[in-house]
Amino acid sequence: MKKQLILAIALLVTVFSFAQKKEVKALEKAVNKNNYAEAKSLITQLEPMLGSMDDKLKDKYYLAAANAYFANGTSSAEDVLKATTLLDKVTEDNSDVTVLRQDIENDLLTKANGFFTTKEFGKAAVAFENLYNVNKEEQAYLYYAASSAINNQDMDGALKYYLQLNELGYTGVGTEYFATNKANGEEEILEKNARDNYVKLGTHENPGERQTESRAGEITKNIALIYANKGENDKALEAIATAKKNNPEDVNLIISEANIYNKMGDTAKFQELLQEAALKVPNDPTIHYNIGVVYMNSNEIAKARKSFEKVLELDPTNSDAALNLSTSYITEGNALIEQMNSLGTSKADNLKYDQLKNQKGQLFNDGANTLLNYIKIDPKAPDSIYEQLSNIYNALGETEKAKEAKSHINK
Repeated sequence: MKKQLILAIALLVTVFSFAQKKEVKALEKAVNKNNYAEAKSLITQLEPMLGSMDDKLKDKYYLAAANAYFANGTSSAEDVLKATTLLDKVTEDNSDVTVLRQDIENDLLTKANGFFTTKEFGKAAVAFENLYNVNKEEQAYLYYAASSAINNQDMDGALKYYLQLNELGYTGVGTEYFATNKANGEEEILEKNARDNYVKLGTHENPGERQTESRAGEITKNIALIYANKGENDKALEAIATAKKNNPEDVNLIISEANIYNKMGDTAKFQELLQEAALKVPNDPTIHYNIGVVYMNSNEIAKARKSFEKVLELDPTNSDAALNLSTSYITEGNALIEQMNSLGTSKADNLKYDQLKNQKGQLFNDGANTLLNYIKIDPKAPDSIYEQLSNIYNALGETEKAKEAKSHINK
């Protein structure tokens, strides 16, 4: 009885193995005929049999299934990911696997570049991520996925890619080959063999090579800024500390750090960092403008005014700085109205009222003069300048001047 039972089981395994081979061959045949719908149906039938397949048959299955999911470049991003996952499972070195990987990589690279060019950044991010899954030696694909996600305003997606790059220790440092095109005199970055051939042909000259700059600092900086935008202050500060080690002169990091401390209510640290930023770039109008905005938001009007005055000193054509400088006077003047309204009717209060009224009028005039000075530089000032000037004159009761300012709007 035992011999018969063993024989029966052996026959069953043999028949089952033969059935598996038959199904895998059918899968390969469907793929060769580009009948991918039938191939995917066969994949579903074969999946439960994987556990009992030998390694050689499994490799055939994985390769055929990967081809089915790739579908010669016509499949979805999800199916391409399935194809690359299946290729990773092939255990034996196989030239067909290498060729399919290259085909998938070339197809995805064309699509990713196309999506990026047409500003379909969400699709570009997915395509670059799949490219990395196909060829994990090219970590730059993840970097381009992050850049695409940033352009798509997908901060969570970008953060995911940046954190991966950070964990991988990616720097992006590499060798860049270049030569000067004789026809137009412009330097061109080329693949090494192509550059050497062009030089031999005589179309290019002055060949050279150099190391590209590291992207590590940019990555840690972006991680910090994304965490800051998400309101995850502790993670943001930790990332900023790392980013500052790589970019000690990056003032935007200092300002971002200052904003975080401001949100946390640490005014002393906030002020300290803002001053540090201003000292590092004393002649950068953009930095002084950002500092002014931060001060305005924290209602430190005098400091904000000083920053906007510095901006206009460096860049007299900055309309936003002129508008905000004018607003600083109006804000201070409006604050006096509350004091005026709180006064009583005594002689002393009436005297105080007149003093505050004159002070308010002077502040409003200062706000108007700021805009008039800007208009002298730029008569075609933005509507916002003339709109605010008209509002100031109305508040001062100077209706004719208000009408005149209004007449410049939308012209």
